[in-house]
Amino acid sequence: MKLTPMMQQYYELKEQYPDSILFFRLGDFYEMFGDDAKVASKVLEIALTSREAGPQGRVPMCGVPHHAAESYLEKLVRSGYRVALCEQLEDPKQAKGVVKRDVVRVITPGTFIEGNLDAEENQFLVALGWETKSLGLASLDMSTGEFMTVSLPTWAGLVNELTRLRPAEILVTSDWKEKDALKSFASDLGTVVTEARDKQESLASASQNLLKHFEVVTLTPFGLTSSAEILAASLALEYVQDTQRGVLSHIRVIKSYKLDQYLQIDGHSRDNLELTKTIRDGKKAGSLLGILDYTATGMGARLLRSYLEKPLLDRKMIESRHDAVGALLEKTALRLDLRDLLGEIYDLERLLGRLVTGNGNARDLKALAGSLAKIPEIKGLFVQETTPLLAALAEDLDPLTDFTQLVAQAIVDEPAITLRDGNLIRDGYNSELDKLRQASSGGKNWIRDLEVAERERTGIKSLKVGFNRVFGYYIEVTNANAHLVPETYQRKQTLANAERYITPELKEQEVLVLGADERIKELEYELFIEIRRRVEDHVGSIQENAHILGSLDVFQSLATAAVKYHFVRPQMSEDVSLSIKQGRHPVVEALDGRFVPNDVFFDEDQQIILLTGPNMAGKSTYLRQVALLVIMAQMGSFIPAQEAKIGLVDRIFTRIGASDDLSTGQSTFMVECSETAELLLHATERSLIILDELGRGTSTFDGMAIAQAVIEHIHARVRARTLFSTHFHELTKLEYSLKRLVSYRVEVEEKDGDIYFLHRVSRGSTDRSYGINVARMAGMPHPVIKRSLSLLEKLETSGNGPKQLDLFKTLDYDTTQIESTVEIAATSELEKELLNLDLNNVTPLEALQILALWQQKASKEVGSHDAD
Repeated sequence: MKLTPMMQQYYELKEQYPDSILFFRLGDFYEMFGDDAKVASKVLEIALTSREAGPQGRVPMCGVPHHAAESYLEKLVRSGYRVALCEQLEDPKQAKGVVKRDVVRVITPGTFIEGNLDAEENQFLVALGWETKSLGLASLDMSTGEFMTVSLPTWAGLVNELTRLRPAEILVTSDWKEKDALKSFASDLGTVVTEARDKQESLASASQNLLKHFEVVTLTPFGLTSSAEILAASLALEYVQDTQRGVLSHIRVIKSYKLDQYLQIDGHSRDNLELTKTIRDGKKAGSLLGILDYTATGMGARLLRSYLEKPLLDRKMIESRHDAVGALLEKTALRLDLRDLLGEIYDLERLLGRLVTGNGNARDLKALAGSLAKIPEIKGLFVQETTPLLAALAEDLDPLTDFTQLVAQAIVDEPAITLRDGNLIRDGYNSELDKLRQASSGGKNWIRDLEVAERERTGIKSLKVGFNRVFGYYIEVTNANAHLVPETYQRKQTLANAERYITPELKEQEVLVLGADERIKELEYELFIEIRRRVEDHVGSIQENAHILGSLDVFQSLATAAVKYHFVRPQMSEDVSLSIKQGRHPVVEALDGRFVPNDVFFDEDQQIILLTGPNMAGKSTYLRQVALLVIMAQMGSFIPAQEAKIGLVDRIFTRIGASDDLSTGQSTFMVECSETAELLLHATERSLIILDELGRGTSTFDGMAIAQAVIEHIHARVRARTLFSTHFHELTKLEYSLKRLVSYRVEVEEKDGDIYFLHRVSRGSTDRSYGINVARMAGMPHPVIKRSLSLLEKLETSGNGPKQLDLFKTLDYDTTQIESTVEIAATSELEKELLNLDLNNVTPLEALQILALWQQKASKEVGSHDAD
């Protein structure tokens, strides 16, 4: 037995796309067969059936309705599968033999542009190109047309960019030697890696591909001069050209950026600072983005995230953003009116992406035009605006009046979702369509009148004229009235309690009506496609409008947050100062409603702040607060403080918290050391370093030694602004030898054996950890607390506790080593006795006896040292 023609067609197409699930269009359904059906039925949780296929007998089969395909496609793609979408290329009614079908596009995790994307995040497809000493990364968002490249000199740089971009799919060539390491990292990131080519193409071929697409003779205006970036960009473009099979006119520019244009924040620091999501549950609520985001559009939400993830290093650009935020903060009516109008604007970038790739429907077109129609009102808000950035943005808005009027005149107010079932085009737009509608309406009126006329003529009061898609129009008469049926009626269908008939006149009208209806649907579809193609004429203007509206949205969002949380404008400078008075943690204050403000100050003479204080006192919050305020200032936001002057920061490094990295088999201490090594290697004097409890992942002596060495290295060589919190209170004595280090403490009040955290940071140091007090507050059982106090008292009075490592003796560094540590003797048993001596309760004779005893002990200690 041969394969059925349809199944033969299916297998021929499937052979071309072996790595994809083939969505095979059959009428109103997309069907899947064989192994595809088994996989899809499980992932989509739909019934698995079977179908006769020929010699193979029955094959597994499942299907989904074509009108609901988006949600099913998304589920498969989110699960990491590729889907080849096969459509019918002709009307089955007019087909001679098997209906022509072909794959119109392949949907992958990085090319999915259907309507359920998160409006607040980009959907990046990333491609990598490589040279001997350089790596190029291209990121392309198919849904918006955003296309960028960057050169990455190190693997760490690649990891940081991928962590920031969170791409849906990464493209590599099979001959790239690092692909296996990338796949391991991508798995942790939740990203699919696709080997899009066996070998990397030549630079000449890659350049030609880009030149042809962008219709230019040189890539220099795009800033695209790196060979690795060109190779990466071509790989991404080639991939979407192969998979999408359609117009890509919304990908009209490519921008090359440099890492040193922005404040660099590594992946660990992004997570530690909870910039866009919390560590606890990975959600936006509770992050810095969560309290800054008052955007009203998808473009604005994505741009705000970009501002936060890529703060600026150009002081003039930062101050220009501050000017815009300040103007909208002061002009309440302008800000509120702008926000209201932006709330009526749809996501122009993604609407445009769907329409130009042939995936948008009439509602998308209507939403696009309706949004553009709001532009004149928005421009009107800024007629008298003098703030340079706001005025320039408003001036560049283009309402595209001719296009919006065309859509308004052509498309009905509430068009159908599908494109081939009519209800798209207005009356009066096309004369041929109007005539067809009149013919259809006239025929339907004749048929409607026929029912009344036939009831009177035959005397059958229950006679009905109806329609179904199988038999067309008919006259229905119940069996009880069968004797009244005229001889001119021709029996068409028998029902349980009635008969259905036709007449020559009814059949004639049916042909007219149905013919007109079919042609109406065809013509409406043709007219819609013609109008949709007109969008391509305005791609550049629409994208520019989208960017401007997104920028205005970001500024009103930051101004709204500034008003709500009482933020102030920071003063920016290009020196290494950093002065914040009465600064507040933006997220903690927003969520808790109250916060104790604190100052921080750095300049050329005060470079390192060594912070001590008990657990739970607020050290980590203070450290994070400083980093967050710097990021906010350089992204263009106002900040929660009384006043601030911020010298531009080029990189932020944070070493906060500690946990095992199970995915790489690294211990807490290894993670701690790796992150610290990274910052020591790459920090500059313009950087900001945040180190929280460095050294706690190992033994006390090792930890203290490493902590001191790191502080000395930062002080002598890196010279970066540094906040270093520690539980090693002995380190505070470094203040006497490291001239740019100062000690601060988080204040605690002790009363009746209890401690109260004041959350105030002040000059000085803490000499107690209050660990048992904190344990009591945490709810440890009373017997444990009591026993702890007893043991602590014995250790402190007996001197039998572990002796302090003599870290602070002068070390003999040669000229290649960093400056010596401070000469401080470790606290000995003799010193402890001296410190514990109550002079008010000692007689002169007792004092002489104690002094003689100490002299003997001191002689023994000196002798033992000499022996060593």
